[in-house]
Amino acid sequence: MIIKESNIILKMKVSDHLDRIDFAIMGILQKDARVANNRLAESVGVAPSTCLERVRRLTRLGVIRGHHADVDPSAVGVGLEAMLAVRLRQHSRELVDSFREYVVGLSEVRSVFHVTGGDDFLVHVAARDSDHLRDLALDSFTTRPEVDHIQTRLIFKYTPTWRLPILV
Repeated sequence: MIIKESNIILKMKVSDHLDRIDFAIMGILQKDARVANNRLAESVGVAPSTCLERVRRLTRLGVIRGHHADVDPSAVGVGLEAMLAVRLRQHSRELVDSFREYVVGLSEVRSVFHVTGGDDFLVHVAARDSDHLRDLALDSFTTRPEVDHIQTRLIFKYTPTWRLPILV
C-alpha cells in the first residue's frame, strides 16, 4: 500500500492498517465465506454496516482475494489426484514465469508451487484415472522443451484447511 503524507510517499504493509476486528472477520470468513453479514457483525462485535464496510475494504486492499466453493472431486469425474515434481532444464525468470503460466492454464491443475530444492515446481493435478494421469504427464509436461524431469506421486487423500494463520 502506498500512502502520500506531506509530499513523502511511504510504502506500508497492508497489515499495518488492520486491527483485531479485521483479523476476527478474516478468521470467520476463512471458515465460512457464506456467513451472513449480520451474523458476522455480531460475532466480531460491530454494527452490520461497519462490518460490511470492513469486508469491502479488505477486498479492495487485496487482503480478501475471493470466495470459493469446495466441490467434491468425485462429483465432477475426478478419480485420482497426484503431485507432479517438475525440474526445469534452465532457470531464467522468463522461462520460470512462462512455465508457471502454461501450467496454471491446464484444466487438470489444482495448484502450482514454485519451490526450492531438487525440483522447481510441485504441481497438484486431478485426473479421471491412471490413464488420464499418464496422458497428462506425457502430453502436457514431458513434451515441454523446458522440462528436464518429472516425478509423479499419487495423493491418497487431500484435505484442504482453507485457512491461513494470522501471524501479524
